Amino acid sequence: MVLQYAPMSEWILPTINRQRCTGCGLCVQRCPTHAVEMRHGAPVIVRPAACSYCGLCEEYCPVGAISLAYEIVPAKEVDDD
Repeated sequence: MVLQYAPMSEWILPTINRQRCTGCGLCVQRCPTHAVEMRHGAPVIVRPAACSYCGLCEEYCPVGAISLAYEIVPAKEVDDD
């Protein structure tokens, strides 16, 4: 059995709506790769290559200021013939 993963481009990153953001910092606290930091009271993706696109920032944002452009789907199991 082999797991297949869809390739992801390096440029696919969460979008932060600065008008909606309250600057609470929950996204920064929840980011497991430390890709997001607060800068001048707002979250910024400072390490794009570190972003694993896990979705925790979007999930924990209380005002919905962060969105992921693509839905994350589990890997599909395929037979290795």
